Amino acid sequence: MSSIPISIEGFARVKKELENLEAMRPEVIQAIKEAREEGDLRENAGYEAARERQGMLEAKISYIKSRISEFNVIDLNDMDGEKVCYGATVRIENIDTGEIREYTLLGPDETEYVNGSISVFSPVARALLGKEAGDEAVVKAPKGKIEYEIISIEFKGPQVPPVE
Repeated sequence: MSSIPISIEGFARVKKELENLEAMRPEVIQAIKEAREEGDLRENAGYEAARERQGMLEAKISYIKSRISEFNVIDLNDMDGEKVCYGATVRIENIDTGEIREYTLLGPDETEYVNGSISVFSPVARALLGKEAGDEAVVKAPKGKIEYEIISIEFKGPQVPPVE
């Protein structure tokens, strides 16, 4: 993956998460220091827990930093068109069951902030990309192929709530 799409709002949220994680470092280092002062490190559960917390914190910080360099920041206010692409909200109907769903296609690092969103890299989104209203899309699922008809495509602008 050489480029990961992300909205301006999603990027701001990821940067804020990174800031928050980095701000936690001194607290974790202090917890390790205090646990060390309790004595024998071989049987010191507080020390082990603090070290584990530090490891998880540093892993998350490294992960976010590595992703940031791959982000392609996109202004969703500028998105429009008649084809499904990143930022589109798509209504689809399962041809077999008649079930209708609506998804907003976003980057994988911002879908947790928006209900009804899916990653643009998901199987459903990849089957929809480039299609227009009225087209059919086939998703290869573990249970077999699922056929959808695209009912509508909208561009609603930013979907990720602003950072407070």
